[in-house]
Amino acid sequence: MTEQTTNITTVTVIGSGPGGYIAAIRAAQLGMQVTLVERWATLGGTCLNVGCIPSKALLDSSELYARVTGEAGVHGIQTDGIKLDLSVMLERKNGVVRKLTAGVAQLMKHNKVTVKHGTATLTGPGRVTVHNSDGATEKLQSDAVILATGSVPQELPFLPLDGKLVVSSTEALEFDTVPRRLLVVGGGAIGLELGSVWARLGTEVEVVEILPEILAGWDAQVARTVRRELTAQGITFHLETKVTGVKTTRTKATLSVVDKQGNEASFSADRVLVAVGRKPCTDGIDLQALGIDQNEGRIAVDARYETSLKGVYAIGDIIQGPMLAHKAEDEGVAVAEILAGKPGHVNYDAIPNVVYTWPEAACVGHTEEQLKADGVPYSKGVFPFAANGRAIAMESSAGFVKLLAHTQTDLLLGAHIVGPWASDLIAELVTVMEFGGSAEDVARTMHAHPTLSEAVKEAALGTAGRMLNTK
Repeated sequence: MTEQTTNITTVTVIGSGPGGYIAAIRAAQLGMQVTLVERWATLGGTCLNVGCIPSKALLDSSELYARVTGEAGVHGIQTDGIKLDLSVMLERKNGVVRKLTAGVAQLMKHNKVTVKHGTATLTGPGRVTVHNSDGATEKLQSDAVILATGSVPQELPFLPLDGKLVVSSTEALEFDTVPRRLLVVGGGAIGLELGSVWARLGTEVEVVEILPEILAGWDAQVARTVRRELTAQGITFHLETKVTGVKTTRTKATLSVVDKQGNEASFSADRVLVAVGRKPCTDGIDLQALGIDQNEGRIAVDARYETSLKGVYAIGDIIQGPMLAHKAEDEGVAVAEILAGKPGHVNYDAIPNVVYTWPEAACVGHTEEQLKADGVPYSKGVFPFAANGRAIAMESSAGFVKLLAHTQTDLLLGAHIVGPWASDLIAELVTVMEFGGSAEDVARTMHAHPTLSEAVKEAALGTAGRMLNTK
């Protein structure tokens, strides 16, 4: 693809989440004059403020607590007298958020991006009105506008959020006491991660999922393994169970449910976390009035991320594709490069996905179920962490690495991991897929011993039936 000359010198970015702030930085690096508009007082969007970062901070803290109280004795470490101070744990989480949001603000200054705090309204091509908190308005004009407004928690009409007893993921990051019992509606990544946080701290957690299995769309073996491990950690799962309503008192919420046989039941808890996914946030963008087309509830864009309104572009959760921070980041880079006349590109076949429970789960590419449905011939290699020396030494031997390769070409088609630090291990396989690599490429690459990554190599060997360290 050849570079094109453009006349775009000024850009307004609406939204400072991972997609927006990265787009702003890359556009500034490419010589454009950039204005970034954010309605919150701090930059970073949902991810840094009430999503990815604070949840991972609590996951790390709660995992440390769980390991110290439940596993340290195996290592010969006596832990009598260990106590939880939730207020300190929450303040540590808030400190991590402050550090990273402040870091984004510094990046804006370093890259000479002008930041405007206020609610943005798109009024036409290149035209944005910013409504400040003091009631004042400011009109911005630029050659291009990038919409990066992200997403918000999905609500259910029969399960209204009250922010106290029936809550979204935002409030579930801020419980000031450890709930005695927590009901999680939804068996996706958000529900499992936050359910894990509170289960580790002593909460009785039950997950209600309408589908036959958790982690919809994931490899079936991965989903089963994650559920088995979380069950062993004390989390209870109610699958094929539909929530029909909720009643609340001053201190308790009671869910009404129907199971797959049609039997009615009810569950009561201190808190109910509604984690049924997220929906695009298009506040301030009157799509119909502006003539911006949609595609299945999201903003439609062409190959250049341009909407049907000329000069207006969209990235991240508000367009098609998985609602993942790193997907939005790569789209932010791509759209900025396209505006500069460069060949910006995102490979949507090599987007990793991660669930940060313990063990972690990570994947990229196709599942076995998808390959079977599409009639694609494949071979697979599955290597258990129970046969990996480092995992055994870590007392973290649950899970496996599964690689799927095309039977005829050996092209790597998919990778699925359940195990310790799967979130990091998946990066090698994303790289191989990005460069069109094969299972043999992974198998012929030397991996340090003893490391968790050896399980990746063994799984690659397994696609050809020649694993070395398991039967």
